[in-house]
Amino acid sequence: MTPILGMFTFVFNLVGLVICLVGLTFAQRREKRWPGYSLAGLGFLIATIPIWGQWLTPP
Repeated sequence: MTPILGMFTFVFNLVGLVICLVGLTFAQRREKRWPGYSLAGLGFLIATIPIWGQWLTPP
């Protein structure tokens, strides 16, 4: 793994985790929960971008 790819992995995981936690907090505190759950799902997808990128690109 190149240092740049490692740096991007860390950034995507950190940003995805923060978005996911914010979304789950919104889902817990609001009457309409679907926007919070959607935000949490988006955060999860952002956090898994490096894994999908390694899986989809050839070595």
